[in-house]
Amino acid sequence: EVQLVESGGGLVQPGGSLRLSCAASGFMFRIVGMSWARQPPGKGLEWISGIKYDGSTLYAEDTKGRFTISRDNAKNTVYLQMNSLKPQDTGVYYCAIGVNADGARGQGTQVTVSS
Repeated sequence: EVQLVESGGGLVQPGGSLRLSCAASGFMFRIVGMSWARQPPGKGLEWISGIKYDGSTLYAEDTKGRFTISRDNAKNTVYLQMNSLKPQDTGVYYCAIGVNADGARGQGTQVTVSS
């Protein structure tokens, strides 16, 4: 059974940082791309970043330079380091199978950026 479990969300002030983690199981993690997406309040799902099996990365324009995606194949875990957070980064963050977030997703973790 495919499982994706996100963690690391919370409340942070503008300009702050958070590191999200996604523990994966039930599939061959090391040979598939992974990604992060978010759903802001009242809006649809937005793709944020993807990482291919070989570690090459892709970013949405508004997260480039602020967010960093990485993976640890030994731990079956994908990470999202988020710096310089803005209020518009608020939302539920999901990890997903596939570099375009078009596969199975986890339950999500809430990120709130507010003073």
